[in-house]
Amino acid sequence: MSVARDLRVLLRFQDFRRLLTLRLLSQGADGVYQVGLATYVVFSPEKQTSAAAIASAMAVLLLPYSLVGPFAGVLLDRWRRRQVFLYGNLLRALMATATAVLMVSQVPEWLFYVSALCVTAVNRFVLAGLSAALPRVVDEERLVMANSLSPTAGTLAATAGGGLAFVVRLLVADSDAAVVVLGAALYLCAALASLRMSRELLGPDRELVQPRLTAALSGTARDLMAGVRHLAAPPRREAAWALGTMTLMRFCYGALLVMLLMLCRYEFSSTTDEGLALLGLALGISGAGFFAAAVLTPWAAGRLGPGRWIVVCAAVAALLEPALGLPFATVPMLAASFVLGLTTQGAKIATDTIVQSSVDDGFRGRIFSLYDVLFNAAFVGAAGVSALMLPPDGRSVHLVVTVAVIYAAVATAMARFERQ
Repeated sequence: MSVARDLRVLLRFQDFRRLLTLRLLSQGADGVYQVGLATYVVFSPEKQTSAAAIASAMAVLLLPYSLVGPFAGVLLDRWRRRQVFLYGNLLRALMATATAVLMVSQVPEWLFYVSALCVTAVNRFVLAGLSAALPRVVDEERLVMANSLSPTAGTLAATAGGGLAFVVRLLVADSDAAVVVLGAALYLCAALASLRMSRELLGPDRELVQPRLTAALSGTARDLMAGVRHLAAPPRREAAWALGTMTLMRFCYGALLVMLLMLCRYEFSSTTDEGLALLGLALGISGAGFFAAAVLTPWAAGRLGPGRWIVVCAAVAALLEPALGLPFATVPMLAASFVLGLTTQGAKIATDTIVQSSVDDGFRGRIFSLYDVLFNAAFVGAAGVSALMLPPDGRSVHLVVTVAVIYAAVATAMARFERQ
């Protein structure tokens, strides 16, 4: 069955379309909000940004919720996921509005980070819940295609939201607060979109639901250990390997993103607006790589298997990342953005498919929250390593070579596992 025909079949499922609409609005809002934060922290003319400052911001925003993320997974396996999407997006709309107010107020900077932390905390529930709910709206035969379309479409929506934020920031209102308010409006739209689905549709099964917070949290430690044991069992060993592989690839992507931020800010541009426009172009080209991964992955994973497709993605990144990155020139760096978008998203689609098809529904919420925690921790770790290795202008041969070595090691280790 061709990709186009599979897409048409998927979009005939009403519940899949509704969940996809929710994802697009939610992740589009994420893109707007995150660009608003990035331009405030990195591209404000009055700030002298460094790699250490970027790393500190990432740590403040992501690391604390890497510690509590597994609790979100337990709750997603105990609460109605539709309600999580409704109330979670309403709360994000409220807190994003608070972030915008703090941006234009004379308040201590830590208050700004607290409000951003609250939005990031709810993201853990929403993103993990979207992945956990997907098998409830599509049959197993089309799960690979659904994983190609849905998460990739969400990533593209986040990229489009980021592009919209750049347009607003550069052409409409020279205000990061205005961008964040736009993100709050999109979060509100996502909350309203969730009302189009029934309360029971997205799971978990009725007998697993525990609506009271105290009841849901009482067995958290036991439930988390059960989730880890479930993942470690032989039938799901490939899922565990895929999660580890994807974590390392996320580390590489995060390190290169920090380098790209610094290069756009200082090396490739002479003004903040020029650097901001170049960063927007690079992210847009990376989004094109995400789209290419959505088209290519179903065919490639069908021919090779999801695990071997991850091997191919890591190997391609290991070869092309240093070839395109080491010149430290604008055009090769933009080409590298496309390659990394393609390989990272291709590996993620394959990982999502392996995890969803291996993990029972009663465990999916906590496993995808663990997945999310690994993503955050890898990103923060990458930012910290980049802060140590990057010079003020962002040009670091050592960082580019280190990332290439990690990609090669990932490809080699996953290939050995697949042969076994």
